[in-house]
Amino acid sequence: MTSAISADEIEAKVLEAIEELGGPEASTIGSTTTFEEIDVDSLDLVELGQILEEQLDVTLETSDISELKTIADAVALVRRYAT
Repeated sequence: MTSAISADEIEAKVLEAIEELGGPEASTIGSTTTFEEIDVDSLDLVELGQILEEQLDVTLETSDISELKTIADAVALVRRYAT
């Protein structure tokens, strides 16, 4: 993946991955939505991390993934590892 990917593109991938995991539709959640609000638990977060690694060609640390609280946190984490 190139570092040219935008935060909006990453957010779209995060929201798409959440839908793939059985979460709510992307149109109903935003960057400030917490994973707790949408019933994404720690196992779901690990799966989310794996999906993002595969789709965006990044390697994320499991310890970082477990600390995610919001959609925006996930976007920031991917951006950090993508550069």
